[in-house]
Amino acid sequence: MNVALIFPGQGAQKVGMGLEFYQNSPQAKAVFDKADSIFPGLSKVIFEGPEEKLTSTAYCQPAIFTMSVAALEAFKANPKFNNYTVKFTAGHSLGEYAALYAAGAFSFEEGLRLVQKRAACMEEATKEAQGGMAAVIGFDAAKLVEICKQTGAEVANFNSNEQIVITGHRSKVDAAIEAIKAAGGQKVIPLTVSGAFHSSLMNSAAAKFALSLKTTHLQPEIVPVLSNFTGKPHGTNEIQNNLANQITGSVQWVKDVEYMAAQGITQMIEIGPGKVLKGLIRRINPAITVVNIEKPQDIDALGI
Repeated sequence: MNVALIFPGQGAQKVGMGLEFYQNSPQAKAVFDKADSIFPGLSKVIFEGPEEKLTSTAYCQPAIFTMSVAALEAFKANPKFNNYTVKFTAGHSLGEYAALYAAGAFSFEEGLRLVQKRAACMEEATKEAQGGMAAVIGFDAAKLVEICKQTGAEVANFNSNEQIVITGHRSKVDAAIEAIKAAGGQKVIPLTVSGAFHSSLMNSAAAKFALSLKTTHLQPEIVPVLSNFTGKPHGTNEIQNNLANQITGSVQWVKDVEYMAAQGITQMIEIGPGKVLKGLIRRINPAITVVNIEKPQDIDALGI
């Protein structure tokens, strides 16, 4: 069966994620142990918390990447994995790093170090300006983009046709929220985040991170990986630029999903904590079936 492997981003974390993989899969345990050799104490925070520490950007991004890779390795070690032909990989924001790992673009060690650096750069940038974000539900996308232009807010994520996240300087996001409500927007939810991710307020983070990307050794991907920045597969020699631009650019998740659907993908496997992407894809294209792997029993429950 042809499938796409998809990986969640920041916000999907929860204390205890991956513990059952650690206890039941030697391949997953090896991933967590390797992570601890690079980021001492990471597994303890993943398995035991405290939640405030796990939620902080510095821990959250490496934690989700590590748990997603551990779940993937447990899946690959199961005979059921051979029933699937992976045609694409994709991830939401941070999840793009697990997608690149799954496609063989870099080793786990290289990926984790990149994610650590990305998190540090982004966290540093949040201290430079008062940023904010808000989720807008059920509002016309074109009208929203126009309001962002008028208020100076920016679009962070095109998560689904029904859910778009705005970002930027807190005062500009507040102005956009007022304008959206005045234009008939019924549901706008301010997000509890430390900064304006996927906005121009992350320019300093993108510039610093670009230097780290230049020294990263990338292998040719064995399957196409969808870029959040372009909404289509990474082209030759585009990965470094796309990943740097992803920090300040809009996450084109709708375009990523629509591209894979247009290539005939009707089945996706979400690997990592939570079921966020499954919910989004149901709204983008209900014809796509999504199954989740976030614990060993999920692999056992796979139909083929």
